Amino acid sequence: MPKNKLFIVLFLLISASGQSQVDTLVKKLDSLRTQKDSAGVQHNDINQKAYNKNTRFTLSSYFILLGSDLKQEITAPFHFRKKDWLTAGGVVLTTGALMFADEPIQRFALKLRDSSRAVRDVSKNITKFGGSYEMYTLAALGAYGFIFKNEKIKTTTLLATQAYLTGGAMEHLLKIISGRQRPYYYNSNALEAEPKFRGPFSNAGRDINGKRLNSSFPSGHTTVAFAAATVFAQEYKDKPLIPILSYTVATLIGLSRITENKHWITDVFAGAALGYFTGKQVVNNYHRYAKLKAPNSQKNSVSFNLQYFQGTLLPGIIYRM
Repeated sequence: MPKNKLFIVLFLLISASGQSQVDTLVKKLDSLRTQKDSAGVQHNDINQKAYNKNTRFTLSSYFILLGSDLKQEITAPFHFRKKDWLTAGGVVLTTGALMFADEPIQRFALKLRDSSRAVRDVSKNITKFGGSYEMYTLAALGAYGFIFKNEKIKTTTLLATQAYLTGGAMEHLLKIISGRQRPYYYNSNALEAEPKFRGPFSNAGRDINGKRLNSSFPSGHTTVAFAAATVFAQEYKDKPLIPILSYTVATLIGLSRITENKHWITDVFAGAALGYFTGKQVVNNYHRYAKLKAPNSQKNSVSFNLQYFQGTLLPGIIYRM
């Protein structure tokens, strides 16, 4: 089954599984009800103790959150505030500006690769970490978490897989819509490929060996690399080395897609932006879930106490929201 059809089927199945749940958790997550402070910024508790039996994933909650992630990604523009539109506009404008550099950067990258064996070897190996190798890495981290009973690593790895799947589904949807010509598209009547957008469901052509190509925009390897990297960077932002390492690897994967002549610079930039925002959305969604699942987090409480003030006992009422 082609990858784009596989992700569409996956999206439909997961969406259906999320919608079939009668638990109000689904509605609370999808409504994006405020779980933030008065400034509108969500503060996530990434303390080791915050990952416990109350907030851990079950098979059901994993797919509820995954379905919720996908639905929130697709409907995000309908929930945008002014700040979100400004951010989206900045990404679009930057992508548009980079289009003027697509062909010059591609030529420079190919010249660099052809002139250096070291670049060729490094590029060839690094680019694999945006595909199958990334899944192996996540599996290894997950195994470590299970073996050593580290709830935070287990949770973070599972969130990274959600970001990987959500980002993968979104980039495949954008590929179908964009229909962009890849840099290694072959046409006997043209000297070199052009970074053209052919539109929805268009034929992206074939390579020199006759293999059919899919759309180039955005870069799938870069999207899933940044999606997973952002999860680890957000969950371990208290340890500066982890965000630096995560984003460095993701950036190298993105650059390798250019030196491997698989993508234009705008494909990589758009993939990085999509992956970054997908990773943040997945992390924030989980922490909303964690707050909802925390003991007594859904119940207001009233308690009585006595306070001693200037020689007098005074009754008091405490209301916790």
